[in-house]
Amino acid sequence: MMASRHVARFGACGVLLLATAVAQAEPDNPECIAPAKPGGGFDLSCKLAQAALASSRQLSLPMRISYMPGGIGAVAYNTIVAQRPADGNAIVAFSGGSLLNLAQGKYGKYNVNDVRWLAGVGADYGMIAVRADSPFRNLKQLVAAVKANPSKVVFGAGGTVGSQDWIKTVLIARQAGVAHQQMRYVAFEGGGETTTALLGGHIQAASGDIGEVVSQLDLKKIRVLAVMSDKRLPGRLADIPTAREQGFDIVWPIIRGFYMGPKVSAADYAFWEHSFRKAMATPEFARLRTERDLFPFSLTGAAFDRYVKHQVKEYRKIATEFGLVYQNL
Repeated sequence: MMASRHVARFGACGVLLLATAVAQAEPDNPECIAPAKPGGGFDLSCKLAQAALASSRQLSLPMRISYMPGGIGAVAYNTIVAQRPADGNAIVAFSGGSLLNLAQGKYGKYNVNDVRWLAGVGADYGMIAVRADSPFRNLKQLVAAVKANPSKVVFGAGGTVGSQDWIKTVLIARQAGVAHQQMRYVAFEGGGETTTALLGGHIQAASGDIGEVVSQLDLKKIRVLAVMSDKRLPGRLADIPTAREQGFDIVWPIIRGFYMGPKVSAADYAFWEHSFRKAMATPEFARLRTERDLFPFSLTGAAFDRYVKHQVKEYRKIATEFGLVYQNL
């Protein structure tokens, strides 16, 4: 009887201590860092987290968004690792493009092992589009034209040589037997400029993300020849064939998620990971994600860490094949 009373008292104390630890882990100044100027994908990710964590009541205090542009994420990455490694208040947005840059050594001396990968909250997918009145009705026809005369088909995208939009085009070219050096490619500042150039007839095909062109699909001004997902996307995008089903085995997800500094405490990391898991399990989160033209992708903690490191390894293989690796990481 006495022993059971002691056990009960110890259990109650343990629960109280655990609850206190969790309460103490909640950030007193929650911040989401978008590694770019306002607008764009990083800002979208932070606003999704801001809305989702608030609506699911995971945060007692409002989360502010701060902007840290530079080097397509490099400035934010270096700042968190070198200057704010133990900051449990801050999460930093990243995308699949960030992982590609890491794989190429574009973040300086730091690599994929130098931060704590927290959560993936959504995904977009690569696509190839043409104008609605283009003679190309499918990806095979476009690739056949490139193979017949690479100089006559101009691709455009929001990114320079080595960007993920560029890599999407050269992966297709390679499977068609066309050397990437023969491809004609025009780099733009972003998806908006690319679409304008496509509609103006300055380029014949655009490489980008499906989420960027949904509004143009509604206006029936462009035709998406292929989406680079493992299977057809749901809803109004279900009629768009994948690259894979047209004979081009290319799947290119653009994940959106967050990381933290390498020295954040276990309690701080656990609080954020638990909060994202709970928020992403709600119907409200699915609605918020859909509003931002993102598709389901939900991973946190150790599973997410493994996913990120696997992706960087795969990107590094691709980058090496095209001579894009700048450092021996």
